[in-house]
Amino acid sequence: MTRCLIAAFVLATAPGWAEEPDPALLARASAILAKAPLIDTHNDLPSMLLERKDGDLAGLDLGVAQPELCADIPRLRQGGVGAQYWSVYTDSANMKANRSLHEALRGFDVVLRLVRSRPELELARSADDIERIHGAGRIASLIGVEGGHMIEGSLAALRIFHELGARYLTLTHWDTLEWADSGTDRSQHDGLTEFGELVVRELNRLGMFVDLSHVSPASMRDALRVSRAPVIFSHSNARALSPHPRNVPDDVLRLLPRNGGVVHVNFIKEFVSGADPLWQQRRLAALEDLRESLDEQKAVDDGIAAWEKANPHPGGTIAEVADHIDHIRRIAGINHVGIGADFFDAGTTSMVPGLGNVARYPHLFAELLRRGYGEDDLLRIAGRNHLRAMRRMERAAER
Repeated sequence: MTRCLIAAFVLATAPGWAEEPDPALLARASAILAKAPLIDTHNDLPSMLLERKDGDLAGLDLGVAQPELCADIPRLRQGGVGAQYWSVYTDSANMKANRSLHEALRGFDVVLRLVRSRPELELARSADDIERIHGAGRIASLIGVEGGHMIEGSLAALRIFHELGARYLTLTHWDTLEWADSGTDRSQHDGLTEFGELVVRELNRLGMFVDLSHVSPASMRDALRVSRAPVIFSHSNARALSPHPRNVPDDVLRLLPRNGGVVHVNFIKEFVSGADPLWQQRRLAALEDLRESLDEQKAVDDGIAAWEKANPHPGGTIAEVADHIDHIRRIAGINHVGIGADFFDAGTTSMVPGLGNVARYPHLFAELLRRGYGEDDLLRIAGRNHLRAMRRMERAAER
């Protein structure tokens, strides 16, 4: 093999590989992201650190590449990230054991220690903080709480989360709560209950975003009706292109201009690819066949793993992520699109090929340039839409 062929083989077999864009477009995209700043509203590195060593940061040097993790300083720099929301998360199944609040505090602890452990990071609590920290050459770090189950029905807990630095609350995660319907569970309330509306109002009063990723369309509509501040979708896509229940229907997108909210587009392949539902149906049929013909769970697990290897997930493409941005822009407008990639693992199988890690944001923005988006469009999508919504949210809290 010649050196060129070897290099091509390495690129083509690397996790997250996709055809490289025009180098001139890539360089221009990187330059624009450096000015933006690029704000990503969802990264699950804290959960990875809790799973890895129970949150022990000793011996972990994020100043060098850590390819087994979903973020490190060199790749954040390479990707042009100016501000990152770190997610505080615990499985909503912990509600049954009344451990959600306890686990949330462990998440806050990891985020705060992580930020203090690196000179490149600084905790941000406001839009002004984001711009000041980015201007000083550091990465602004913010906190998002992924699931209202973690307040355990207590507005006092929500207020403490705000004091600790949280700047958004995702109303639900995968399970419906006593006060809000999830998009991936059975509807019990047809949206928000009276207490759910009270949570929205308290978020407005505190100066925290109401985050509508994960909730049902009825909960989305109720929150938009009640909220006096812009809402966000911290990691969601357009349901018209990929009918996953995590994505946003067009009728909700049409409500965003009046509210001022922002949909931050997600890179997870199941939420990007329009072919995902059919693949999921085929996988479920194969799994049911295996369960009927095999007695041992290990044999079933091995069988479905073999099926997945023979029938790989369609995966999506960078172009399809850009299609979601196009669609949200067409329905809601250019002022209502942002980025919330949702990196939660090493990215080798979970994310759209070509967007497998936090160094790859410029590749998406190069695709937008190729489609004719202007510099001002990219600056808005990268972070200025979020900053505008955040300032409106802060003004609502002051009132």
